[in-house]
Amino acid sequence: GTGRDATEPGAAMGKLLAVALVGIAAALAAERLLAFRNRLNASREVAPVSLPNCRLIKGIETGSEDIDILPNGLAFISSGLKYPGLKSFAPDKPGEIFLVDLNENNPRAVELRISRGFDLTSFNPHGISTYVDRDDTVYLFVVNHPHLKSTVELFKFVEDDNSLVHLKTIRHDLLTSVNDIVAMGPDSFYATNDHYFSDFILMFLEMFLGLTWSNVVYYSPKEVKEVASGFYSANGINISPDRKYIYVADVLDHSVSVMEKHANWSLTHVKTLQLDTLVDNLSIDPHSGDIWTGCHPNGMKLFYYDPENLPASEVLRIQNILSEEPVVTRVYADNGSVLQGSSVASTYEGKLLIGTVFHRALQCDL
Repeated sequence: GTGRDATEPGAAMGKLLAVALVGIAAALAAERLLAFRNRLNASREVAPVSLPNCRLIKGIETGSEDIDILPNGLAFISSGLKYPGLKSFAPDKPGEIFLVDLNENNPRAVELRISRGFDLTSFNPHGISTYVDRDDTVYLFVVNHPHLKSTVELFKFVEDDNSLVHLKTIRHDLLTSVNDIVAMGPDSFYATNDHYFSDFILMFLEMFLGLTWSNVVYYSPKEVKEVASGFYSANGINISPDRKYIYVADVLDHSVSVMEKHANWSLTHVKTLQLDTLVDNLSIDPHSGDIWTGCHPNGMKLFYYDPENLPASEVLRIQNILSEEPVVTRVYADNGSVLQGSSVASTYEGKLLIGTVFHRALQCDL
């Protein structure tokens, strides 16, 4: 029996090592789970904050994920987003772009017709941005996820007949998981990639492990390049009224970063403002420069949809973000009974328009 005795210490060591590795893995998984729950604000409940004269926009039932308002009060709204892991109330219906005239007393959403030759059946719009050219041509950039890929669609808005003329589809190896976009010209923009991976399981792992591989890309027909990186999940993006600074929301970091824009389109980090909510899209007041954002107080409720425990809505206003002491105000909050999963908030002439990932859209007075 001497042969058996000789192997026993080795086998015991192997078993010990295996137990130790399993223990370490379990501890790491528990730590990651805790960090993941913290990033999703999993235990946060929201205290309501109400505004006067709130009413739901007629015609919007399945999302108003992003909103961009022209200086004349016409608001573009992207609707019907299908996104891995998120609820959709109309999973088989293509997405739409709506127009709402905020000059009307009781505005309703009008679906914009899209020119022939564009594949409407796979239209899955996400972030949007407008660019008004010197000749007053209005370009609408739309992040699209046909078959869960990422493209950017460029349209021209024809106001006379409420239509969008499709000009081109932009695809690029650096535009892998695009979330939002801010137009810089008639065919150039900054875009956020909210994940490094585009595969759903890898996306989830990336989030769970807390990898900061998300980035911002500058696109023009002449050059395409990464201009900022190191985000958990870069989401909303917008530009200051003086066009000197780019703002980037990191939804899983609960923060808004300020980047200085340079002549060669590169960005340098100026500061990051930490908040206590999951910040989604960013809108800028063209007069005051205030940042308005639709937020998710509790991301767990957004990702694990439960009709008995609805995802809440929250709107923040950020004033003087470049100063030492920016002022952050909770302007609106609802537990989901009126508005589920707010993703954007934009202002026009004393009115606030709040959009959602997959629910309705709400207009209130400020």
